[in-house]
Amino acid sequence: MNQDLPLTELSRLARDEAFALPLDQIDVTKPRLFQDDTIGHYFERLRRDDPVHWQTNEFYGPFWSVTKYQDILHVDSSHGLYSSDWSQGGIALFDGPMDERLQMFIAMDPPKHDEQRKAVAPIVAPANLAAMEATIRERTALVLDSLPRDEPFDWVERVSIELTTQMLATLFDFPFEDRHLLTWWSDVTTSVPGTDHRIESPEARLAELGKCLAYFTRLWNERVNAPPQGDLISMLAHSPATRNMSPREYLGNLLLLIVGGNDTTRNSMSGSVLAMHQHPAEWAKLRANPALVDSLVPEIIRWQTPLAYMRRTALADTELGGKSIKKGDKLAMWYLSGNRDETAIERAGQFIIDRARPRQHLSFGFGIHRCVGNRLAEMQLKILWQEIGTRFEAIEVVGEPERVKSNFVHGFSRLPVQLVQR
Repeated sequence: MNQDLPLTELSRLARDEAFALPLDQIDVTKPRLFQDDTIGHYFERLRRDDPVHWQTNEFYGPFWSVTKYQDILHVDSSHGLYSSDWSQGGIALFDGPMDERLQMFIAMDPPKHDEQRKAVAPIVAPANLAAMEATIRERTALVLDSLPRDEPFDWVERVSIELTTQMLATLFDFPFEDRHLLTWWSDVTTSVPGTDHRIESPEARLAELGKCLAYFTRLWNERVNAPPQGDLISMLAHSPATRNMSPREYLGNLLLLIVGGNDTTRNSMSGSVLAMHQHPAEWAKLRANPALVDSLVPEIIRWQTPLAYMRRTALADTELGGKSIKKGDKLAMWYLSGNRDETAIERAGQFIIDRARPRQHLSFGFGIHRCVGNRLAEMQLKILWQEIGTRFEAIEVVGEPERVKSNFVHGFSRLPVQLVQR
């Protein structure tokens, strides 16, 4: 929720409701609150009155909503006490049947988590990032130079999706002509069947993910019988920690890498354009001092918070924020709320590109599960805004942004804009 902009009538009504509701009636999982960008009021209420909030939901069951920065940091950093393992429920609030849960290293505890994460970590080693920089800049320039100059267009489709999908195809050494499939499978992975016209049932979702597994199994078979290469599939196929994965585990790790490489960067690219449009003084700062791009990028990632939460499950009785947490309780670490916590981040409700401590945010997580590709995401955003700065006087948002109807992916499905050239 953008707290330093004038409240719209919808937002004003939502704030009144959020602060009038009895605490036991507040449910911050409703996708509608994220789609209409009013969720921030409910988080603000919980941070003030009930920072570790017990609630139940007919879809997710009972759980704790953790909404303050320091409490989230504690849970995220205490992997021995709060588990992300798929066998305990994993990283999402929905408890699917055990035999349908996808196994992926973010949904594992040590030591298996550490071993599988190390298998793919070299893809974002400093030398590899340096080698990719020129390619990312060239592609970014080509995409920006191809945009319409005198008419509105959808930034999400023409820029955010295109750039992140090209990057994913490179990381996987995926057939470039089929790269649109990566975006599709990312959207399928994070969709809730029945709320999106593209995926109408759980069976349809499983069928689409089966196509993903079949495609990547063909690529695996090619790479496992060839000398090791620098792409993610070859790394998985040749690492001792991952070369004997079951098909379900292979699919889980693929979807983790696809969503991690797609949604985070894609929605930060879109959110950054909206933020700069809404805060022209910050755009003027960047125009006057392009070196501020270094602090702009982490501020974008804090401001957008592209994944709204991660789930953990308590492995023992404990206490958090004055509440008694029981073994087996599940908790949602609401990163989106923690990143607006005024008690931890000065002027947290404002978008400020020259913050003294711009990396003080929760968007990448903390501890052993900190986002493995965070430096790559930052580099993509940095290059994008460097290239924007040399071309455009402004990027004007010319229509209402359309947000994703999801309480997990905090992003945009459409952002109509028009360019103002320098």
